[in-house]
Amino acid sequence: MEFRQIKYFVKAAELLNFSDAARALNVAQSTLSQQVKQLEDELGIQLFERNAHVISLTEAGHELLPYARRMVYDADTCIARVNDLSNLATGTLNIGVTYSFSPILTETLIEFTREYPGVRLNVFYKPMEELMEMLRSHSVDFVLAFRPSEKIKEIESHVLFENHLAVIVRDGHPLARKERIGLDDLSRYNLALPSKGLQARNVFDHYLSDQLDRLDIRIELNEVNILLELIKHSNMITILAEATVYNQVGVKAIPLDLPSNEMEGCVHMLRNCYRKQSALRFIRMLSDSTAVKARAHKWFT
Repeated sequence: MEFRQIKYFVKAAELLNFSDAARALNVAQSTLSQQVKQLEDELGIQLFERNAHVISLTEAGHELLPYARRMVYDADTCIARVNDLSNLATGTLNIGVTYSFSPILTETLIEFTREYPGVRLNVFYKPMEELMEMLRSHSVDFVLAFRPSEKIKEIESHVLFENHLAVIVRDGHPLARKERIGLDDLSRYNLALPSKGLQARNVFDHYLSDQLDRLDIRIELNEVNILLELIKHSNMITILAEATVYNQVGVKAIPLDLPSNEMEGCVHMLRNCYRKQSALRFIRMLSDSTAVKARAHKWFT
């Protein structure tokens, strides 16, 4: 059994398509298919059901997959450790980011790529649930997101900054002059809210679960940039974390008048796993950035 056979098997199992897997690994499809067949012959059992261009895992394939993934991860970790010795001259850093973190990330992305041009950055913008799954499968090295409502056992969260829910309105909106906004103010305007499942919406619904019927929710979106464009060009209002509109022009964030609406901006990492030096360096830069440093919690050395 060869390592490349395991690697080819894992990619084919993830994509369930030999052509796509070969393309992702930059090898010929015939090479990938041959190596997978040799692995099946060595193990003496079929790993894939093949039907024309469609493949699916057999029971044995499902059983092998988590162990094969671990082998690939361990090999990648070994390579990452060696690359770290090169003083960040090479390597890849995979970062998961929720949409709300986008405004505070730009400064650090520019600084990091300027200081470490040899490190390739892959940044994935997705909802928090998807990012946490990517973290569990080692598809990202860490996730930047607000603290989830429920603790996840295998993931540790380190606070970068404290934040709050805010009412977001356009400059010149009748509510823009207010210092705080309560439920009565919200009920007088149409709302465009982040979709259910996004963390700002989760917190908002939690605190106002028994009063949501008083609000006129016209639009729900899972794309924050489009949501903010709607706010800039209408009298609609939305509810987001204050950090979401950092450096945004044309909108204003006004504190939401609730007894407690804290949202902790966190770095999420798997417990008891090797941390790339590039990941720690990036997080340090982010913690010291203009957008974060006033409320930073420096948990690393």
